[in-house]
Amino acid sequence: MTDDVLDVVDVLIVGAGPTGLTLAIELARRGVGVRIVDAAPAPHRESRGKGIQPRTLEVLEDLGVTERVLATGTTDLPFRKYFDGEYVNDTARLADARPTPDAPYERGVLIGQWQVERILRERLAEFGVDVESGTEVTGFEQDADGVTAFLAGGERVRTGRLVGCDGGRSRVRKALGVRFDGTSEPEQSMVVGDVVAEGIGRDAWHQWFTPEGGVMLCPMPGTDSFQFQAGPELDADGEPLPPSLESFQRIFDRHARVPGITLTDPTWLSVWRVNVRMVDRMRVGRVLLAGDAAHVHPIAGGLGMNTGIQDAYNLGWKLALVATGRADAGLLDTYEEERLPVAAWTLGVSTELFAKVLEAVKEPGTGVEVAAAPPMGTGYPWSSLAAPATTGEPDVLRPGDRAPDAPCLDASGDPVRLFQMYADPRFTLLGFGAEVAESVGKLAAEHDGLIQAFTVDGGDLRDHEGHARRAYGVTGPALVLIRPDNHVALLAQDPAEVTAYLQRIATFTPKE
Repeated sequence: MTDDVLDVVDVLIVGAGPTGLTLAIELARRGVGVRIVDAAPAPHRESRGKGIQPRTLEVLEDLGVTERVLATGTTDLPFRKYFDGEYVNDTARLADARPTPDAPYERGVLIGQWQVERILRERLAEFGVDVESGTEVTGFEQDADGVTAFLAGGERVRTGRLVGCDGGRSRVRKALGVRFDGTSEPEQSMVVGDVVAEGIGRDAWHQWFTPEGGVMLCPMPGTDSFQFQAGPELDADGEPLPPSLESFQRIFDRHARVPGITLTDPTWLSVWRVNVRMVDRMRVGRVLLAGDAAHVHPIAGGLGMNTGIQDAYNLGWKLALVATGRADAGLLDTYEEERLPVAAWTLGVSTELFAKVLEAVKEPGTGVEVAAAPPMGTGYPWSSLAAPATTGEPDVLRPGDRAPDAPCLDASGDPVRLFQMYADPRFTLLGFGAEVAESVGKLAAEHDGLIQAFTVDGGDLRDHEGHARRAYGVTGPALVLIRPDNHVALLAQDPAEVTAYLQRIATFTPKE
């Protein structure tokens, strides 16, 4: 370490979008020293990725912000379709969807990305950590003991781990020399922006299509703006024109054919191109990549922001255990092991959905609802962290799967959900049945600080309607260990299996 290093921190996060902010919260709430820096001089106010999926709402509940997200966004916005200037129909794909005992969020939330980031920054500040805006990392060097990062102002930061959450053009990724495999389309695919459109109703996502193209205006909750999306305007030579308010107006008039509507007050004008790329590695020594820095893909299905948040949720607890000396650095190998296949899946699904949308909009009455993505975050059954199941019904639940929710009663008889119990930085041990109550208590004492433990139908919680047992495939006495990111770690009956699992975390070696 050189004499002019001004700060030493456990983890340095580069990039303060949803991915970086989620990771910072996950570390800060576990007592890990963290700095999060962002090259932008101030937070943006751009709608960008505008959808939070149900699984991501579960993640955000664990972080303590889902209520704020639901209060800011909307879960009920129909798609209003027009063709050749004529109204065709309204569709509400999830109008009949209802929450279930194991899945409390039946639909996603429409919310601007800047609003999500604001909520996450506020939550991070509650842990005493603020984003350092206007702070650019120009380079870094890593050695066996840590990473030295160089900031544009001349400061050097010594850190145990550095995580690049700095977007698709990631400087961290480029400095690592990690491959970013895939394809990029040379032509513009879409112009996007935030504008005001007085006279257009804010009760629906308007989608106007013609045989020659289309334009969409989506009202952004909590603002006066609409997100504008359309194919680019072309010049006389067939080349795409750069985004501008004047061009947006011409595109709108051509496809929407709604007289008297003037677009005004642009706060964001941008171009989106089709990029389908992902890294071949998400970790090189003490430097890791997450979010768009590791994978970019078509916007269809609204998977981008969600995938990044879930990257950070997966990485956060592992990085915290390593940073605090409670786990070997080998545990970090499971981050890439679990998330790289998810990135590949996301690229494939979003590419297919984008192609479906391009075809669907040629038919009157269809629109972006055909890009509904399958559920994200269903689990990592292939993972080294997924212990072989010795109890439960394999067809119901497997180690590595997402841990389901269930309504229960606490010791006082008050309603409580399992997700509320899981909102803790530690592993959670559920012991089903009075027969295992003593073992649950001993395990909690032996692994104090690493796990929290509850006996179901034998002390702490009562599965009064049987939803917990059904969700976890439990018919008799059983022990269920839940990871800090709310995936099933272990299904067992023998307490020694729980001890062995937790001991393995401390000296982790991934399976071959």
